[in-house]
Amino acid sequence: MCGIFGYYNFGVGRSRKAVLQLLFTGLRRLEYRGYDSAGVCVDKASRTAATAVAPIQSSRYDSVNLDDSRGLAVKKRHALQHRILQKPETSNALIIKSAGNIDALETQAKLQLKDEGVDENIALDNHAGIAHTRWATHGPPEARNSHPHTSDPMNEFTVVHNGIITNYKTIKELLEKSGAVFESDRDTEVVPKLLKYVYSKIDKLSHHQPTLPELVMEVMSQLEGAFALLIKSSHYPGELVAAKRGSPLIMGIRQGSITSLDGAVNPDVEASAIGKSMELFLASDASAVVEHTNTVLILEDHDCVHVANGSFEVFNAHQTSPSKSVQRVHQILNLEVNHIMKGGYDHFMQKEIHEQPETLARTMQGRIAFGQSAQDDKVVNPFGAQRVVLGGLQGYLPAIRRSRRMVFVACGTSYHAALACRQTVEELTDIPVSLELASDLLDRLCPIFRDDAYIFVSQSGETADTLRDTDCGININAGFEIGVASTKAYTSQIVAITMMALALSEDSRAKAGMRDDIIASLEALPGVIREVLKLDGDIQTLAQGLKDSHSLLLFGRGYNYATALEAALKVKELVYMHSEGILAGEMKHGPLALVDEHMPMIVLATQDRTCNKMHSVVQQLRARGACPLVVCNAGDDQIAGVCDGGEDRLIRVPKVADALQPIVNVVPLQLLSYHLTVQRGFNVDQPRNLAKSVTVTEE
Repeated sequence: MCGIFGYYNFGVGRSRKAVLQLLFTGLRRLEYRGYDSAGVCVDKASRTAATAVAPIQSSRYDSVNLDDSRGLAVKKRHALQHRILQKPETSNALIIKSAGNIDALETQAKLQLKDEGVDENIALDNHAGIAHTRWATHGPPEARNSHPHTSDPMNEFTVVHNGIITNYKTIKELLEKSGAVFESDRDTEVVPKLLKYVYSKIDKLSHHQPTLPELVMEVMSQLEGAFALLIKSSHYPGELVAAKRGSPLIMGIRQGSITSLDGAVNPDVEASAIGKSMELFLASDASAVVEHTNTVLILEDHDCVHVANGSFEVFNAHQTSPSKSVQRVHQILNLEVNHIMKGGYDHFMQKEIHEQPETLARTMQGRIAFGQSAQDDKVVNPFGAQRVVLGGLQGYLPAIRRSRRMVFVACGTSYHAALACRQTVEELTDIPVSLELASDLLDRLCPIFRDDAYIFVSQSGETADTLRDTDCGININAGFEIGVASTKAYTSQIVAITMMALALSEDSRAKAGMRDDIIASLEALPGVIREVLKLDGDIQTLAQGLKDSHSLLLFGRGYNYATALEAALKVKELVYMHSEGILAGEMKHGPLALVDEHMPMIVLATQDRTCNKMHSVVQQLRARGACPLVVCNAGDDQIAGVCDGGEDRLIRVPKVADALQPIVNVVPLQLLSYHLTVQRGFNVDQPRNLAKSVTVTEE
């Protein structure tokens, strides 16, 4: 959903124009997360890296606590370090906000720089800029609701935020009683106003100010919900704080001559750095960082990073001594710039559909021991050991095998991936499987038993409805998916869940035949998908015949009920056409009333155990004047008779093991939704009103 980006430079000369371009580019890399407005904040005046810092003095101050029953109260706290600084007389923050896309924000920036007489060519060599893309949750997509949000007209505290503050109404009421005036409908606005309130209370009580990270951690303790925050303040010029709880936040590091605090060369595990020059890039995910550096620090929950004077330190609000810095390991991104570029394709979604042979191979890489014997071409286990090894689950497989049931919890496309695998998991493990929509599970008091195994499925790892504290997991390794409508992540999720089922069943000799068939199909799967992608031109032609339709029905059964639901979702998301995935066994219980010669329909009738039933569905539809498109297997001669020889209405795909047929069948339907969207003139990669990562709930 929302995306945040921050850029800090020390000892590196950047013009204000260059800083703004860096911020705009960072926001563009986060566009795929979904947004409807955007904003940035930079300094009006320049500040050099040689600017002196006010002396540090030790004193006592009182911290502020919010309590619903007592209102705003004050309690004593231990002595800490504080700087004595002058209160700013004028605002140095240049805040630019606009509804619409990043181009609209750039246009607004040019107008505002001109109107306020700000020179965009002035060098800023000790500066922190912050930026944000907003997806409307609280309040409409207007400039006043866009980030950054400020504490007051003087912009003493400026904040951008990804996530949701669930107790914002309580905090807002308390702050309004103290005289705060709110300008937006956003939950975020309570953060800068609470920062100012706490700061002013401490300042009055002790006549000294706390350090910025101490102030931020004090405010973090009052906030409920999930958030990633970037915070600037006119009381702390040239400084920046990043804070995280729940929502993702990483910091890219590009530095010159860097040493550790004790003067030695900084090893990868140091938590801080000091140097002659430094650039830091803070973002919601790596896509906004990779073109600048591949050295990153991934923040953990309750982390608070303080950046000032060419150095950074990491604190953690949940540590016994929050004022003491903690260590965080620097990591190297396994990501190239070309991964976030279109690479010759017209759209990211088109690229991601065509990447699936490689992403499926990457999902399986190093996890399956493929092997084949000459005897009746059946896959056997020549290694005398496990054929499926999932490092993230390895120590937990015995406990999962002992569970009374497995419950998959997911939303949207991830739910469809779980549904596509339900039958596979049940047949391989002999454990009952139930599915839960995460939002619905949250709304119900569902009984959960100690011997249940809950499996949470998420493409992003950020999904607010699905996020839980988990014991173990499997990465799908599908790489960045920029298009909002999921394609390659969906098929990789099916493979990952299938591999989990294979690993769980390896203690069963009775399931060996089914395992061997699935593993043989997994080995062939990337090549099979390459064959399916050759249908692209034919699918484009079929799309021409559907582009003026107003509705589309898709019928599936067994493994392919999920395929029908997923294809219908893609059409809804991208084509803005009503579409419905229907369990074919329920056709006579209502949906048949919609069938006539004008209703477009697609039937999934590949050769699995429900094949004959799906042939019957086609015949019943044709008996009522319909002329459905049929997804069937290459070499299926029977289906031609059912469709009265209408070969142009058949989409033929290769046959694989039943458990993997949903992956093969969904690819032509992904292509169909893509071509329909292009032909209808809509935005393929950023459909209206939708976000890639749903990081907030309705609470």
